[in-house]
Amino acid sequence: MASTSTQDTIAQTVTGLGYDLVDVERTKGGLLRVTIDFPYAPGTEQFINAEDCEKVTRQLVFVLEVEGAAYSRLEVSSPGIDRPLKTEKDFERFVGELIDLTLKAPVGVAAAGSTVSANQKKFRGTLEKAEPAGWQVVWSDEPEVKPGQKVSKKRIPAPLQALGFTLDEIATARLAPVVDFKGRKPKAQLQSATDQTIETSNPEIERPVK
Repeated sequence: MASTSTQDTIAQTVTGLGYDLVDVERTKGGLLRVTIDFPYAPGTEQFINAEDCEKVTRQLVFVLEVEGAAYSRLEVSSPGIDRPLKTEKDFERFVGELIDLTLKAPVGVAAAGSTVSANQKKFRGTLEKAEPAGWQVVWSDEPEVKPGQKVSKKRIPAPLQALGFTLDEIATARLAPVVDFKGRKPKAQLQSATDQTIETSNPEIERPVK
């Protein structure tokens, strides 16, 4: 994770150019990875392309040099199909999408009739808004139907399972990287078609990364 001052500088630069800062990650090897997206506009779909990444890269290289930030390589990219969800706006944007959720702590005692283990922290389900001020993932334990498999019309579907949570309880949340090979893709997966990454090095800075 980047230092607070570096992350603030990156956030101000990215938003100043008209983009949203999705994530900032610093690796031990000195790679500074910045993920950007367009601000959420209901009813519209915009995707980051190479020109957007180049634009942000050029500005960040200049700003980070002025700030004296230590890094060996800078990578600016689009979110991709496993986009992280971090803010309230992120969750509002992707209601109805399949997500992978990891909680900070196990769920504890599960409700009667639930198939959820008390020690479980990881879940995959459809993101829904839960009243009054929370979220939930909803899923079914129904076995996946294989191609060509016949399903009896008399079979009773498995009941839906739901887990409520707040943003404070989340360790990580991402869009589930599920690719539809049948030609039709959910809106969140369309991002994969334009996934872009621009990387540049900073050979003049060889200070250890903190």
